[in-house]
Amino acid sequence: MTTPASHPASLSALPQLRTVFLDRDGVINRKLPEGEYCSSLDRFQLLPGVLPAIARLKSAGLRVIVITNQRGVALGKYTSATVRDIHAHLQAQLTALGAPVDAFYFCPHDKNSCDCRKPLPGMFHQALAAFPDITPASSLMVGDSFSDIDFGHRLNIPTIFIEGDPQHRKPGAEKAVAIATAITQDLPAAVALLLGN
Repeated sequence: MTTPASHPASLSALPQLRTVFLDRDGVINRKLPEGEYCSSLDRFQLLPGVLPAIARLKSAGLRVIVITNQRGVALGKYTSATVRDIHAHLQAQLTALGAPVDAFYFCPHDKNSCDCRKPLPGMFHQALAAFPDITPASSLMVGDSFSDIDFGHRLNIPTIFIEGDPQHRKPGAEKAVAIATAITQDLPAAVALLLGN
């Protein structure tokens, strides 16, 4: 794990932290090879330790919001209803742990056709409309691609880059590393960084 020296070592060093934004594919569930899509529930495979990690965030009193680009909808690979079904499946598992996430937002659009495809800020504004107390200073973005980290960077939100599986990493990882606030191998490690081991 690589962490810039300026990054806080625990949640106590981030007294304002209230909201954690999580990317989905590659952070919560296994990312498929580039060009393939999580187009059905049977392709949605949770990564190890993710459910307890999210439960830890919720137990710490943090708001957790999932924001995900789902260009496959625009390409006709699957429907928005499929995305919602996958999110309902994930939410049911988290609810069983007493740790449902607070909201899911997804962008179903193709490139250059909206303001909600990360790194553009549309999903942040959707969350802000539902939770007016959200501020960049009280937020954190956790993602595994340059678009996730650039999303946070543009909004002045601290970021954690998830290195994940190098074989399935999107192009631009080097740029993400260069601007991320911190870098960890996976979501459980990111939560340990925030909350302590």
